[in-house]
Amino acid sequence: MFRFSDVPLALMSTPRLQGERVFLRAPAADDWREWAELRAASRAYLTPWEPTWGEDALTRDAYRRRLRHYMQEWRAGEGYTFFIFRSNPRQLVGGISVSNVRRGVAQSANVGYWMGQAHAGQGLMTEALRAMLPFIFDEIRLNRLEAACLPSNGPSRAVLHKVGFREEGIARHYLKINGKWHDHLLFGLLVGDYRTLYGR
Repeated sequence: MFRFSDVPLALMSTPRLQGERVFLRAPAADDWREWAELRAASRAYLTPWEPTWGEDALTRDAYRRRLRHYMQEWRAGEGYTFFIFRSNPRQLVGGISVSNVRRGVAQSANVGYWMGQAHAGQGLMTEALRAMLPFIFDEIRLNRLEAACLPSNGPSRAVLHKVGFREEGIARHYLKINGKWHDHLLFGLLVGDYRTLYGR
């Protein structure tokens, strides 16, 4: 039977990824209050770009369910969720999720991310995504990382371009965001792009 107290132990072997001003690690049970406060303070900022929030979205029980799902994905090699922390002072600022990991002939995954409103526009997400790339291409050895964003989300488009993603087209009614189906711009980053851009 799953117990909330088991989660930090279950994710202890997950990596810590270091950037210049940020570090990334798997979510832990003790992060709930800080995560809920950050998400609550950023609600109006985040909801236009995310799936509809449930009424209990920020409760401890909902967070428990999230951790259970993250743990299952890590164990199966199907997804990897990280929280982003500012290093000095240590502070939760956002999150990145790598999902839909596909092996076989695809060797690809999707990446999504969010940043608390108070920390947006400071280059932290660009640093966090760059810090995650060695894990994606060197550790779990994917060939391709995909991202999508609403055409109106200029800051997200800018982040993806800075990290090295290439815009590849548009997908009609790609994701249901804030209760409505929306077209999305599609982006891709290949392992070859990563090695060229970052000298790996």
